[in-house]
Amino acid sequence: MINKRIKRAKRHIRVRKKITGTEKVPRLVVFRSNKHIYAQVINDANGETIVAASDQKLTKVKVSKIELAKKVGLNLANLARKKNIKNVVFDRAGYKYHGRVKALADGSREGGLNF
Repeated sequence: MINKRIKRAKRHIRVRKKITGTEKVPRLVVFRSNKHIYAQVINDANGETIVAASDQKLTKVKVSKIELAKKVGLNLANLARKKNIKNVVFDRAGYKYHGRVKALADGSREGGLNF
């Protein structure tokens, strides 16, 4: 299990060398645990989190994790639009782009974010 975490951390470092969030185009980063999914819009120039969302704040109705991830993406996009953020850079944080990560990205695109 430790090797799996180390490998993901190395992939994330490799991705972060190329991707940075600015004030005009912040970085949307995803964290996926076994139970929950979290997303943040970050301005790396100032080192601040602009908007954050997770499935813990959503109502717990019997839905799949993928559907919850999509709702988190929609929720994050709505919060970002209130802060006048339309364009972001997507950071998958070393995870494969499928399943819950892809659903979150699709939900945020439906909510109005461009990346």
